[in-house]
Amino acid sequence: MGASGGDLGLLAKNPLLGRLAPQELELFLGFLEEVCVPVGGCIVREGEPSDAMYFVLEGTARMDRRGIELGGLGAGDHFGELGLIGQGPRAASVHASTSVRLGLLSPVAYGQMLGTHPGIAAHFLQGLVMSLGERLVAMTDNVGVLLRERSVARRTEVTVRVDGGTRVVPTGTPVSSVLPSVDSDGELVVAGLLDGKPVSLGTGLVSEGSHLAPLSLGSWEGRAIYQRSAGLALLEAASEVGSVALRMGESLGTARVVTGEICQVGGLEEELRRVVREDRPFREEMWTVEEARGQFAEQGWDDAASALKTWRDSMVRLVSCGGLYALGEGPLVSRTGVLEGLSLQGHGEGLLLDFGPRLRQWVPTKYRDRSVDPVELERVVPRFGGEMAAEHRRWLETSGVTSVGAFNELCISGQVAQLTRLSEGFHEKRIGRLADEIMARGGRIRVVCVGGPSSSGKTTFIKRLKVQLEINGIHPVGISLDDYYVDREETGFDEDGQRDYEALEALDLGLLRGHLARLLEGESVTTARYDFRSGRSEPQGGAEIRVGEGDVLMLEGIHGLNPELLGPTVGRDRVFRIFVHPATMLGLDRLNAISVSDVRLLRRIVRDRHGRGTSAADNIVRWASVRRGERRHIFPYLPFANAVFDSSLIYELSVLKMFADRYLLEVPSGHAASATAHRLRHVLDRFVTIYTDHVPPTSILREFIGGSGFE
Repeated sequence: MGASGGDLGLLAKNPLLGRLAPQELELFLGFLEEVCVPVGGCIVREGEPSDAMYFVLEGTARMDRRGIELGGLGAGDHFGELGLIGQGPRAASVHASTSVRLGLLSPVAYGQMLGTHPGIAAHFLQGLVMSLGERLVAMTDNVGVLLRERSVARRTEVTVRVDGGTRVVPTGTPVSSVLPSVDSDGELVVAGLLDGKPVSLGTGLVSEGSHLAPLSLGSWEGRAIYQRSAGLALLEAASEVGSVALRMGESLGTARVVTGEICQVGGLEEELRRVVREDRPFREEMWTVEEARGQFAEQGWDDAASALKTWRDSMVRLVSCGGLYALGEGPLVSRTGVLEGLSLQGHGEGLLLDFGPRLRQWVPTKYRDRSVDPVELERVVPRFGGEMAAEHRRWLETSGVTSVGAFNELCISGQVAQLTRLSEGFHEKRIGRLADEIMARGGRIRVVCVGGPSSSGKTTFIKRLKVQLEINGIHPVGISLDDYYVDREETGFDEDGQRDYEALEALDLGLLRGHLARLLEGESVTTARYDFRSGRSEPQGGAEIRVGEGDVLMLEGIHGLNPELLGPTVGRDRVFRIFVHPATMLGLDRLNAISVSDVRLLRRIVRDRHGRGTSAADNIVRWASVRRGERRHIFPYLPFANAVFDSSLIYELSVLKMFADRYLLEVPSGHAASATAHRLRHVLDRFVTIYTDHVPPTSILREFIGGSGFE
């Protein structure tokens, strides 16, 4: 490139070239290659290989990284010096704002300069080092001003407790640099537990004396992180092919329901595989609430924008693996490449996102020669896409309750009483329909079995069903299967060494069947009773009951759908089976939906803390075993159900929050349950509080918070 007086005068003011004498600067200019770029042209692109640096001789340009504007460049400025030194991927993109003329210094040209004019090369290198040092100091100062004193690191090194020992690491070291990639059982580490709280692997270590442990796919919290990451990858893929209306639904363990407008499933699956194949990083960014609301409005995510209206903090964490952003409601895996094996399948509500072999190994697929594959079961007999659940969602949409944010806004505007009345009225109407269906069988039904997973509200449901049956002229006589547990010390163990209360063998089947046979013969029977506090069975400790001619015997318990429960006692055509579980919950945004499993766990925590002397920590530790038992002993028998009842109440988390928040705070820091307790408190924090006086005495919710009119 030839020397010109204008270029020499311009470069003389550049901080990198300030050490060069005029004659050296003229020689230096000779090693530059002139490059011209038209307005709007891309000079360098983020992520592409770099091998040169540039000096702006004429015109202006703009620099951005991950879509964030970093500033402008004008005549006399330079950029790309790290590419000249390290030749790694470009950290940012530069586009021409006007037509620009540049001087390009390539590694080849610099090598020639080093060979022919080592003094000039040395002076240039000194200027480059000094410039980088000044930028580093300025950046540190700017970050300090931005974060203020509260967040500025107090030391250059911190001590971290990990693996029973301690390590001293530089402040800001990412969690991934300290934890192994797999745990002691060989399971993939997806996040860290920092002082008992789940954090992403990219989180920097800044606190002295923190305790750090791996969170892997071996834990259900780790698998939830994997599922959430897969959901975001799918939404990003959908946005890139134009299917922007997808919404993540309920998890089935090995898959997740996806609803919304689905177009070209094959193309969407291929785009998802491309997102995974590109091994994109998952990013966590802190945005102001107003900035985030603007972003969600631009994406068309009105539910997320609405949720931020009641946000407590001025900042909100957003997550992304591309151009789409979602609320950061928990850690994500580090990169999309970890999610290898994802696939899509058809479903009545839209799609099923299959998580692949990494998670399938954790869900039992066979029990007593019965297939319990949750994906196939949901496709054939949907728990979350059934007739009542679909009607429930239509009613909510008609009422304007489309998300957590919309629900909160309705509560704030004074519609709490209306929401609770409508929710309870919907339940009552559906229970009345079931009573009518039983009556329509013309007296053939002798036994009504009500089954479902833990904390589904079966006990209150069956009492309300009794009322409706009595209105129809049918006299019901009830028995709770919970009263037929064997003594606690006689209960068998699961593979984790925990008492397996979900197994059919946990019941005294001989005693139960004997009582049922006598009752159906018209005899009076003194039923059993189980004391949950002592764990002791009282075979004759219950009430004396009799089933008269035309009466209906009602059985309630988790095994209500299992034909083996009754054995040959009564013919199958004389049994009406009802599956009860919460099936409808709201979403914060298109990625983050409130899990019905979390709802049941919160119900259980509150109920058992009140009436069974069980702490939140103990319940959380047992929950994995409870869920595993449900998949083995309850869900496989869903095809035997004559009806499915959705026991969810749209307002219940706002009420449970009053009790559960304190009970979860009782979980000690560092306890095995602390990660789940922290996450559940985070879930509850998204809901406005509703006081218990809004809950009617006949509500299913009263089974868990107390004050039931049936007690």
